[in-house]
Amino acid sequence: MVLCAELAGPPAHPGEEAGTLRAVGLAGGGMNRMKVDEEEYWHSSKCKAFTFDDDDDELSQLKESKRAVNSLREIVDDDDDLEKFSWSGEPVGSISWSIKETASSSSNTPEGRDSGLQKGSSSHPALPKQASSYSISSFFKGRNKLGSFQSLSDALSDTGVKSYAPELRRPKADYKDYSSDWSPKDTVRRMQRGKICSLERFRSLREKLELLDEAVSVHDGNVITAILIFLKRTLKREILFQELEVRQVALRHLIHFLKETGEQKLFLDLLRFLDRTEEVALSQYREHLSIQDAEKRREFLKGCIRLPFSSEDAVHVQDHYTLLERQIIIEANDRHLEAAGQSEIFRKYPRKASILNMPLVTTLFYSCFYHYTEGEGTFSSPTNLKKTFKIPDKQYVLTALAARAKLRAWHDVDALFTTKNWLGYTKKRAPIGFHRVVEILQRNSAPVQVLQEYVRLVEDVETRLNLAMKYKCHDVVVDTYRDLKDRHQLMAYRCKVERGSAEEDKIDSILSNLQIRWKN
Repeated sequence: MVLCAELAGPPAHPGEEAGTLRAVGLAGGGMNRMKVDEEEYWHSSKCKAFTFDDDDDELSQLKESKRAVNSLREIVDDDDDLEKFSWSGEPVGSISWSIKETASSSSNTPEGRDSGLQKGSSSHPALPKQASSYSISSFFKGRNKLGSFQSLSDALSDTGVKSYAPELRRPKADYKDYSSDWSPKDTVRRMQRGKICSLERFRSLREKLELLDEAVSVHDGNVITAILIFLKRTLKREILFQELEVRQVALRHLIHFLKETGEQKLFLDLLRFLDRTEEVALSQYREHLSIQDAEKRREFLKGCIRLPFSSEDAVHVQDHYTLLERQIIIEANDRHLEAAGQSEIFRKYPRKASILNMPLVTTLFYSCFYHYTEGEGTFSSPTNLKKTFKIPDKQYVLTALAARAKLRAWHDVDALFTTKNWLGYTKKRAPIGFHRVVEILQRNSAPVQVLQEYVRLVEDVETRLNLAMKYKCHDVVVDTYRDLKDRHQLMAYRCKVERGSAEEDKIDSILSNLQIRWKN
């Protein structure tokens, strides 16, 4: 405004010129101070530049504190259970001690400094930063540089410091001691006690083997397994296998560990190195359990036939492959017959499950149920299965009896036990015993007439009487007592039958027969 007044015209009085110049001078001085303030504002920064001599650098303080803590850990053993107290009489690690240390550390944070700057007036110059009243020694002694102690109430009543939840000290066992130079014996002892130890310092083969031998000598399986995991990771396979070959205890632990974790490749390499060819073959054969597709499983089993099994195991693997091959053929044919509806038995008794990957006995039962009358030349014939897989007579009769009794085909059951001698006479013979035949027939709800026929064939008299009474085969009981000529037992059994029944009339007829010479 003054400059504009000057340009408008000369002053009316001489005094006006001096006043105008004075006003211009004052305005110029104000402008200069505003420029200086603006330059200071734009050229200033809250962030400090990095210097090697910065004593207030928090990173350097943290490193210095860390070195001090590590030096104290070397002097004081973690195993000591002594409780530490500060100079204020409070236990180091207690809640009040943690709150004081948290409060002291929070006062030096950038947030605390920023809050202090925001509270101050912008018109007043910033006060110089005071040196921290806490030192590294006060971290352990519980006092500041000025010698004054801060109580718990003072720490809580300090409004300039944010409130933090106390950070309790971690248990001693949680500290990972990587700096101590533990011997193999001390390391194993600490591992037994649940301490966390670093095994990385054992770098030479000699040290690693000493560590393993020490673990084996204390008979601690967990420690042995942990050290074996470390050796497996840090040693070559050939070296590890050679050393374990002369350490059978550790070798057994490693084999069990590899089986449990499913590391199949390393497990097979170890067995090959030990020249355990049969175990290698069995381990590979066991992989077929994870193959669900029947065609893929058949191809896998075909490849397993060439593996170096023992003579007995090789026969089983060959039979397994042959059985699966038969099952695939039978399943395809029966699925077609069931879909077309051409077979009466499939219409009357529909299949409930597939026969693929089923055991041999289940396959035999299936064949006796659906293909009992087929000739020996077909893959699904029961007699073909018996001959191919050399099924014993007892197993075959037991399975065929269960299948035909379930269908209530009593004629087939009768033919199963009927044999002819060289003279042409027929005779019933049961490799499994007729007492078991009676039990199987009764479970399949066979009629009393069928049960009585097979109960009579039981050779042992006591067993025959027990089965006859149990399944109410009265004729068998009456005839047995008559053959035994036991009048008293026959009269006692007369009281158990129904009055006026055919069994009671039969008993009365036998008792009145004068040609029988009774024992009693």
